[in-house]
Amino acid sequence: MEADLSHPMEDGTNPPKPLDAGALFVLKSRGSWWHCGYHLTTSIVAPALLSLPFALSLLGWVAGVFCLTMAALVTFYSYNLLSVVLEHHAHLGQRQLRFRDMARDILGPGWGRYFVGPIQFGLCYGAVIACILLGGQSLKFIYLLSRPNGTMQLYQFVIISGVLMLVLAQIPSFHSLRHINLVSLVLCLSYSASATAGSIYIGHSKTAPVKNYSVHGSGEHRLFGALNAISIIATTYGNGIIPEIQATIAPPVKGKMFKGLCVCYAVVLTTFFSVAISGYWAFGNQAKGTVVANFMVDEKALLPSWVLLMTNVFIFLQVSAVSLVYLQPTNEVLEQKFADPKIDQFSVRNVVPRLAFRSLSVVIATTLAAMFPFFGDINAVIGAFGCIPLDFILPMIFYNVTFKPSKQSLIFWGNTLLAIIFSILGALGAISSIRQIILDANTYSFFANI
Repeated sequence: MEADLSHPMEDGTNPPKPLDAGALFVLKSRGSWWHCGYHLTTSIVAPALLSLPFALSLLGWVAGVFCLTMAALVTFYSYNLLSVVLEHHAHLGQRQLRFRDMARDILGPGWGRYFVGPIQFGLCYGAVIACILLGGQSLKFIYLLSRPNGTMQLYQFVIISGVLMLVLAQIPSFHSLRHINLVSLVLCLSYSASATAGSIYIGHSKTAPVKNYSVHGSGEHRLFGALNAISIIATTYGNGIIPEIQATIAPPVKGKMFKGLCVCYAVVLTTFFSVAISGYWAFGNQAKGTVVANFMVDEKALLPSWVLLMTNVFIFLQVSAVSLVYLQPTNEVLEQKFADPKIDQFSVRNVVPRLAFRSLSVVIATTLAAMFPFFGDINAVIGAFGCIPLDFILPMIFYNVTFKPSKQSLIFWGNTLLAIIFSILGALGAISSIRQIILDANTYSFFANI
């Protein structure tokens, strides 16, 4: 066992604890803060950002830009709080490598096993399913550009996307993704630039749609629409794997996560605001679930075909990297249960279970992606139940419990107030998302894509 993969000590006060196979083989602590920035960017800046113009259409200009800005500030703050708590425990010689480790050590063993662990697993595995589905949709779009009358169905492209994931899922560790995630960073900048330029081009063209920025519907529909928009924005900014990403950093960890967050949020601010504002400006309340869908009207492209082709190729490639990042917590759990940390990672004893169980995990995700015609709504529920607790609520609680700031201090009441506000928003967002699923279930057949 390599010494740098044990729970690293930063002050030498406590002896290192032996790592299980999941932490030892998947969460290798070898990366730099640059690598951390790449991982963070891929986990946050995903094709889901293309839905931000739609979120703004449900809120309007003022509320939409306000929510987008507040989500950026709150998530940067909460992710930094998580990092500070992790650094504190690492300094005491008790480095926590997983979200459930944090919950167990700070709140008690039940919180890690029965609350944080299942929520994180559901969030990450739901993201994998959504990414495979989105990859299939991008492939189908590329196919229809070259063969407008093609007969291949969406589920076939979802399977192709799943087969690619089946191969990539065998990459052994989170740290091994650092170069892929650097390419992913370039790709997300590329398709965001394409989406922004496309929106501006269409908005200024002679065939530009009539711009109407009023919010549709009655009071009830506006309320549920606003809650859906907040869930979309929260899910877009969501991460859910900050401890696992920080676990990939080589010790000492102090200050490195903050630098990685700065790299990530430079990309976040560039992409999120440019796509959201340009898309909503160009299409107003006609913005669709993904702004790329607005580039086609009655199967007629409003942009040159090569631009649409390039954009969807970028999306497909980047969404594959996003899938790999969110597959890592699943891989870590599987390695922990079925691998032997006392022998080499690439021995037959460890490679065969890894190949079998990772493949099974991807096959199940691909099957679910092919079955559900409205998985985006289900993913919104996962976001409401997953992203908001993990990214907006627990960081505040972890910080207050760990550092015990004075109850008269601004940071204590600020963290407490944020936790309460987002608890309420999360509950309302979950109700709104479930309502939307029920409405869609009355429209689509359960097996519509097959």
